[in-house]
Amino acid sequence: MVRSNHEQPYRARALKLFPWICAHCGREFEEKKLSQLTVHHKDHNHDHNPPDGSNWELLCLYCHDNEHQRDLVAAEANESQSAREPERPFTPFAHLANLVNRKLWPDRGRPEEE
Repeated sequence: MVRSNHEQPYRARALKLFPWICAHCGREFEEKKLSQLTVHHKDHNHDHNPPDGSNWELLCLYCHDNEHQRDLVAAEANESQSAREPERPFTPFAHLANLVNRKLWPDRGRPEEE
């Protein structure tokens, strides 16, 4: 896959800002496999590149293709925006604090035994 020069600056920034994990499926990437991790523009505007990366998410090749296929299918079906399923962004780290606390302090959260 040939990458344009236009993509390189925000790709490098995105890889520094975000963990190397697909935001949809949660697959983790090592440096040697980073070519399989892509930058997806949430608003589909490749010119909207805020410095904080708020318009980006890292997606693996498969999830990125799936994201764009979904949009193409919806456009072909001429669905209205209100008829589409509401967006529910996947947040892979939403329950991380609970998992960490459970590992560090396994006794917390359990009812005391009498």
